[in-house]
Amino acid sequence: MNPQLASAISGKRMIEFDYGGHHRVAEPHVYGRIHGVDELLVYQVAGSSSSGGLPQWRRVAVSGMSGLTISTDVFPGPRPYPSGEHSPWDEYYAVVS
Repeated sequence: MNPQLASAISGKRMIEFDYGGHHRVAEPHVYGRIHGVDELLVYQVAGSSSSGGLPQWRRVAVSGMSGLTISTDVFPGPRPYPSGEHSPWDEYYAVVS
């Protein structure tokens, strides 16, 4: 488990990171494990992505993230999921409240 990510979620702090060749700015919402892989559910608000426009929900493998920085900027808290709920996780490390 990455304590920086858990701290960013509990403090509702924006994060920046590189993933899949793109720089991303996002609100971290859920950090946990799915099928043996540590993943992070973020609401990406800036930067770029190969899979579509912004803002948008994204789930990223933590092992694929690089250059993680925790911003002093905060976000207000949970956002509604398009379906009303997110997909199940095997284990939660941190969830925004």
